[in-house]
Amino acid sequence: MYQTCMFCKKPLGDNEVVEAFPVGRRLAFDAAKGRLWVVCRTCQRWNLTPLEERWEAVETCEKLFRGTRIRTSSENIGLARHPEGLELVRIGKPLRPEFAAWRYGDQFGRRRRRSYAYLTGLSAAIAAAGLMGTAGSIAGFLGMNIMIYGNLWHMYRRSVRFRPSDGWLRRMNRLNALQTQIRPDSSEGGFLVGASKGVFKPRETEWFAGEDAQRAIKAILPAVNHEGGSLKRVQSAVSEIESHGHPERFVHQAAERWREYRYRGTSGHLVRMPYHTRLAFEMALHEEEERRALEGELWRLEQAWREAEEIAAIADDLLLPEGASRIVDRRRG
Repeated sequence: MYQTCMFCKKPLGDNEVVEAFPVGRRLAFDAAKGRLWVVCRTCQRWNLTPLEERWEAVETCEKLFRGTRIRTSSENIGLARHPEGLELVRIGKPLRPEFAAWRYGDQFGRRRRRSYAYLTGLSAAIAAAGLMGTAGSIAGFLGMNIMIYGNLWHMYRRSVRFRPSDGWLRRMNRLNALQTQIRPDSSEGGFLVGASKGVFKPRETEWFAGEDAQRAIKAILPAVNHEGGSLKRVQSAVSEIESHGHPERFVHQAAERWREYRYRGTSGHLVRMPYHTRLAFEMALHEEEERRALEGELWRLEQAWREAEEIAAIADDLLLPEGASRIVDRRRG
């Protein structure tokens, strides 16, 4: 079992997931044809593995791929990342991509627990100030003021940051983020984001489009959705995305409903979007970003697969008696 790339001679790395083949951090496999490659992370070339080392490893890779929740597929190839870090490339008829809703349960749940902890602590401080004696009242009063000023600090500190294509860093606080507006962008097929100009010009709105709008909304939404969400709300958000068939389609249609988000006589305010829709908006943007990152590699992987497939077919035929391939093809037909 080799440990280095046959092309660049660099180490292929190892994994602790595929017991029958613990080599490589990215494995490509074709279960139908019984082929297994180790993809070199340095030169991106595909190293075909020996026949005697493939079968059990290919079966394990297929099971791992089906059990991995974060995956994406094109017509001929699928890409998945195992929690241990192993990347699996599945050749053949792709599985239906899944939307991994459970990923966001912990994220939104953590925000929700933090928000509840603040409210519980504030209520306890008020109760202590009202029910206990002088010392208790002083302690409760101090605790209440610490929590109030702490919350004000979180509201007014410029925690939202993003840098659009002009190179200038935009900074705003949570109150500024709550003034964000959204509109559909017919020319780009996406949406426009109207963001406050920050602490010193809170009433002035700066509009962003295209990739800049994406950068702005991804930075702003966590501040707007700071209260997180319960499992029920997360499930409702997932259902709303799935009802549209695709995260990107959901984002576009949510932006097209901007007239429904009215606040103080104007439309398009993000804070007036239904809460579960706002959570879904944040989830869909993350999901689309990850799929784009994965799919950005698919075209390169597919080209590499086509080249490696030709080499693999020749290499396998060298080990068979003359005419064996024609017999197999005739029986398959």
